[in-house]
Amino acid sequence: MTKLKIKSGDTVKVIAGDNKGQEGKVIKVLKDTNKAIVEGINMVSKHKKPSATSPQGGIVKQEAPIHISNLALLTAKGETTRVGYRMEGDKKVRFSKKSNEVI
Repeated sequence: MTKLKIKSGDTVKVIAGDNKGQEGKVIKVLKDTNKAIVEGINMVSKHKKPSATSPQGGIVKQEAPIHISNLALLTAKGETTRVGYRMEGDKKVRFSKKSNEVI
């Protein structure tokens, strides 16, 4: 299993696919499939059957997972960057390869 460099809560930019150029916050990372669910990106229409929780049913818009290779992490300034790891004291921290600042 590969090490994923994107965590939930990170702000990312889509660098490939239909949603290229859009930015959003990672809601959830699916480690087993190397995908992430990003807020407001890769929206799909899902047909919901009426149930006790949603008696109306109908068509619901929701986020679908997007592959992590199509996402790039954003720095505080809003530019895309690759992620590196280093030790600071006895703590392992993620840092931006572009600006060398801790994420």
